[in-house]
Amino acid sequence: MGFFDHLQKGGAFSLQPQKNQVRKVVQTRPAPSKSAPNTPESRSPRVQPSSERARKTHAARSVSSDPDARPSKRLNTPTRVRKRPTPEQRLSSDDDASDSDVSFEVRKRARTSASAEPDTERRMRSVKAFSEEVTRPFKMVHASDITSSQKSGAFKPAFGAGKAKEILLQYPSACQKEKFDCVVPRDSADFRPIDDIVQVIETVSDNYIPNEEADEFNNETTGIRRRLRRALAVASETQFRDTVDDFNKAIERLRISGSIAKQLDATQRIGLPWVERILIQTYARTVSPRVESLRQYENGTDNVYGELLPRFISNIFKETKLKSGQVFVDLGSGVGNVVLQAALEIGCESWGCEMMNNACDLADLQQAEFKARCRLWGIAPGKTHLVRGDFLEQESIVSVLKRADVILINNQAFTPQLNNELINHFLDMKEGCRIVSLKSFVPAGHKIQSRNLNSPINLLKVEQKNYWSNSVSWTDVGGTYFIATKDSSRLKAFMDSSL
Repeated sequence: MGFFDHLQKGGAFSLQPQKNQVRKVVQTRPAPSKSAPNTPESRSPRVQPSSERARKTHAARSVSSDPDARPSKRLNTPTRVRKRPTPEQRLSSDDDASDSDVSFEVRKRARTSASAEPDTERRMRSVKAFSEEVTRPFKMVHASDITSSQKSGAFKPAFGAGKAKEILLQYPSACQKEKFDCVVPRDSADFRPIDDIVQVIETVSDNYIPNEEADEFNNETTGIRRRLRRALAVASETQFRDTVDDFNKAIERLRISGSIAKQLDATQRIGLPWVERILIQTYARTVSPRVESLRQYENGTDNVYGELLPRFISNIFKETKLKSGQVFVDLGSGVGNVVLQAALEIGCESWGCEMMNNACDLADLQQAEFKARCRLWGIAPGKTHLVRGDFLEQESIVSVLKRADVILINNQAFTPQLNNELINHFLDMKEGCRIVSLKSFVPAGHKIQSRNLNSPINLLKVEQKNYWSNSVSWTDVGGTYFIATKDSSRLKAFMDSSL
């Protein structure tokens, strides 16, 4: 699997028959803060070089034709395409010990920092998704489509012998229910539909339910989440199905009453765990089954696949103060993960350009499913534009760069020639535009002098930042990145002083 698969593995539920015993909560990562709802650790894939392009997981885009167009241009990031399991989260509780002889461990997700600051201009709710009149069934990839398309024997009934039955899950909008097969994978790295159901219910409970209604979902004794954990702990399919059915009814009641819409309208920021849940679902249904195609990169060229993970990307959004009314561009967007994350988390107009055809094909699939997922969740994302081709030549990209507020260039594996070509485009970018890169475009110690007055890098003011472990797909260690702001004032001051 791939980027988000690796991420999902961090918080999955697995039924594990054991002898009667008190179950423990196994903490493999710090508990998430209250301000950020739980979600499996996930990462946003970013394809590198091929436009700095092949991005890891989180990406979709409008693709163009020639798969081999300028193969040596645009790496995305050095790389490893990782097999990635669906989010893994194991639930268990000491006081459930008497309920069964099945152990259900809970692995808490890594603590994540809050997402970008609240944006008073952001309109989170999709009016269309809450309108009963316009919620006819639409095309989407159901969880059951994933499990049914796998080779025979890849999944087994989740609660024992017998034929696995379908489960329907209602999302917080007025849209159709999603179909799930009640199965678990034989290979722990494969898609886990039971995990997905539990994590959807947790995310909805954390973000869509008004305080006065929260007890029905979060009560430690009788709440839906508690009942769901107990059903899994005792491996009871009947209890699990009944609890999901009660959740569906409660969500429909709150939606019809207008409580969910009101709660969403009062929300000005979508937390990273919430973002990750939607992106992981999108990725698992489109990229994961086809992720092997991303291994077809060319080492030593600009066409290398690598991913920048969601938490790192979210931090970049905060550092650059990206807002919903602005324009974000990812040069070398790979499968579109970052483009989709910006549109979802920030709500801004979001562009990506990729040249590797295999990544572009997956990006198109992701973009289509992303739109369907946002409708299910009742979210109105920013507009996404995915372009296939060389970002130095595509007219739509050259044009949007002139009005971009934040540009991401994962140039970790770009050739020096490509980096130099990019620098010339900085002349046309607007004042205040921020360019985020893994390698600085301005050499250390650079000073404006009479002999280099015509260099575009004189227009950039650069800050060096640190990123920590688990921020990129090709290494587990941290590193540095750079934020260059277009600022002509220093050059102007130098020229004035020279007169």
